[in-house]
Amino acid sequence: MWLTNVVALCLLVATTTTNGDKKLLADKSASLALNLYHNMVKEKDLENILISPVVVASSLGLVALGGKASTASQVKTVLSADEVKDEQLHASLAELLAEVSNSTARNVTWKISNRLYGPSSVNFADSFIKSSKKHYNYEHSKINFRDKRSAIKSINEWASKSTDGKLPEVTKDVDKTDGAMIVNAMFFKPHWDEQFHHKLVDNRGFLVSPSFTVSVPMMHRTGIYSFHEDTKNSLYLLSMPLAHKMSSMIFIMPYHVEPLDRLEKLLTPQQLDTWLGSLEEKAVAISLPKVSMEVSHNLQKHLGELGLTEAVDKTKADLSNITGKKDLYLANVFHASAMEWDTEGNPFDASIFNTDKLKNPKLFYADHPFIFLVKDNKTNSILFIGRLVRPKGDKVRDEL
Repeated sequence: MWLTNVVALCLLVATTTTNGDKKLLADKSASLALNLYHNMVKEKDLENILISPVVVASSLGLVALGGKASTASQVKTVLSADEVKDEQLHASLAELLAEVSNSTARNVTWKISNRLYGPSSVNFADSFIKSSKKHYNYEHSKINFRDKRSAIKSINEWASKSTDGKLPEVTKDVDKTDGAMIVNAMFFKPHWDEQFHHKLVDNRGFLVSPSFTVSVPMMHRTGIYSFHEDTKNSLYLLSMPLAHKMSSMIFIMPYHVEPLDRLEKLLTPQQLDTWLGSLEEKAVAISLPKVSMEVSHNLQKHLGELGLTEAVDKTKADLSNITGKKDLYLANVFHASAMEWDTEGNPFDASIFNTDKLKNPKLFYADHPFIFLVKDNKTNSILFIGRLVRPKGDKVRDEL
């Protein structure tokens, strides 16, 4: 399986299991990553989605670090890591996250900031602060929710500053204010292996639905890319390498504008393997929205549905490694990201222009909702998975 949660990937390297055990770990981790996405699409009125399985796994690692007894062991079960020693789990997660988020080596912009908030009544244990900084680079802060407006403002200001203003808001409100709060604040900007044409950006219509269109800038280029047309399922698959070719963006788009639930039901590890195995190098004329998206999700409920039932339950949670007392539960997990798609990238290979290599290119015109992934080509982990349903833009015409 190529679609894996970072946990199983580090386990495949760090543990001495049989080949059968390795495949089992990969299968389980793939299901974990996709189950999180599938849980999220059930949310009513949710449009754009953007999550990083790598960062979600590190957040779960933090919960395991702070947990005791069955609360901690349950986290390891969710991560398919029951047989792994605690220190090895944390060290492997930390190593992999550091590798895949190395912006210098990979020539992408990826800022990741993580903070654990606790009620003003608690005190963080020194040992936990030291371990969580060492493994997961977490900051720690106590917050007074008696003044909720001021508390939320403080959280949003921290996230904005951490992302150089790219992520101005994590949340407008917080329902549960009596427990621990994890906040991930990220900004990701891919640097294409071959840049788009800066001067060939124009405004086009993006069809959110058959009766609702917004105006967005669209960027264009033609080149040789990995491409597959699934005629049975009426969709296109496109893989575009990012700079240094250490990671790739993969787009899955239906032929025509439609709700994405049909594609999302197809989104299994097995089907993704089939699609990726069918990719072929072809000339492709690409048009992509030149947009930014800022998305924030509270994953607390979704992680509970995936089996993290104790840590999120005030009556059952034992997170006493965090404070030295059994006085916390996981009340919120805000996972907030900003992503930009721009024209920037490496110089393109001009020698193939005016040659037969670009003759009769396939067309990938992304003017309606699609699913996308950012895949690390070295570890095969998924850095991001999401969907673009409604980009920012002015309404072109009213809904009918």
